[in-house]
Amino acid sequence: MIPMTVSYFTKSNTSRKKGIAYAILYGVSIIAIYTIVGTLFSVLFGADFANFLSTHWIPNLFFFAIFIIFALSFFGLFEITLPNKFVNKIDSKSNKSGVLGIFFMAFTLVLVSFSCTGPIAGTILLQAANGDTIQPIVGMLGFSLAFALPFTLFAVFPNWLKSLPKSGGWLDTVKVVLGFIELALALKFFSIVDQVYHWDILNREVYLALWIVIFAFLGFYLLGKITFPHEQKQQKTSVGRIISALLVFSFVVYLIPGLVGAPLKALAGYMPPLSSQSFVMNSPQVTSISNNTMKTAECGVPKYGDLLELPLGIQGYFDYTQALECAKKQDKPLFIDFTGHGCVNCREMEATVWSDPKVLKRLKEDYVVVALYVDEKTELPEKEWYVSAHDERLKKTIGGQNLDFMIQRLNANAQPYYTLVDTNGSLLNAPKGYDLSVQNFVEFLDNGLEEFKIRNTKDVLVNSDSEGVNHNPIIN
Repeated sequence: MIPMTVSYFTKSNTSRKKGIAYAILYGVSIIAIYTIVGTLFSVLFGADFANFLSTHWIPNLFFFAIFIIFALSFFGLFEITLPNKFVNKIDSKSNKSGVLGIFFMAFTLVLVSFSCTGPIAGTILLQAANGDTIQPIVGMLGFSLAFALPFTLFAVFPNWLKSLPKSGGWLDTVKVVLGFIELALALKFFSIVDQVYHWDILNREVYLALWIVIFAFLGFYLLGKITFPHEQKQQKTSVGRIISALLVFSFVVYLIPGLVGAPLKALAGYMPPLSSQSFVMNSPQVTSISNNTMKTAECGVPKYGDLLELPLGIQGYFDYTQALECAKKQDKPLFIDFTGHGCVNCREMEATVWSDPKVLKRLKEDYVVVALYVDEKTELPEKEWYVSAHDERLKKTIGGQNLDFMIQRLNANAQPYYTLVDTNGSLLNAPKGYDLSVQNFVEFLDNGLEEFKIRNTKDVLVNSDSEGVNHNPIIN
């Protein structure tokens, strides 16, 4: 969206003063859309709308197609232009057309970016769905202001950029480079759909192979070995392009071990899970085992184990009731992982924090683990459907019920969200969100385990209160 923003405002023939005014209007439009329309959508469609937008096949395949179209446009295959009549009105300084065009650009930015900003915006808008008004408006105002600021600056910058000498040729190079990046990022949208609906088309190996090819071509382009039709062949390669090519090829080299199972922690959030890979080299630190082959555990075969999985060889469950019963049998606290197929931060936490030996040992030995996927679209038998008391909507999928459980019992709507409970379903300590500090996560697990032992020793009643601990059951 940054190059689209630059391209749009660069084409405008307005004066410097009017260009700045339009850029400010662009930023204000983003803020207005997020604050007003976002709150209205939350009230009308409920708190799980952000989850729908970020995981449903319709918006994700739409964004996938849009990114592919943008990439092809940047490669010079065609040029995305506004209708001639609309452009003529802008050129004739028609205020109405100018305002509408800027608002449309802002609305496009909000739509495309919402699949990434959904976890933050969704948490804020959850309050609106619960009936609050002031807090969500203030929250969305602050969030959208920070989000709109860089795009507003980019909108202001092109008018100044056009006045610089020699500002033409290198912009074509920038567009082509961004085209390759758009092509690579488009795969993420398709990957989310592939995981959520279990299509098994874009597994980790295919995803990595495509990225390797895309960025290898980018490297050759920077070296001048590839030229697009709208460009002139470079007679010599500049030092800047050589350095950029070296960085790109270094990134390609970094990706290659991923084909044999290297975790690629820095990119874990953008890759399909390691368990989708058919060949993984043995590693003392990272081992991924599909729950399809999980042996029957003490508490029985995990429900939905043929559809869902836990990373790093952790054996656990995907149904809260089954996991809680298992925790009672084993007399262990329950670790609840509210996660999702399309959750970037969840994958990053698993690759960076969970994979640490200290954390992994505690998860495997001290806790019963349950992963509650909030975006799993598999429909449950009709007898298990129910109408939520929260939003009065029918919940008939695994993910829909997990998200409803999270919203009603924890008043939260962001992933990852880690919750520790005892065998009665009472919170052991405050839930924890995204945090890449291994030490903080170890302390979180140790504190929960210590509280669990104290309760067992003192035989405290579930609903009794102790200093600094919330013992209210999170489920009836």
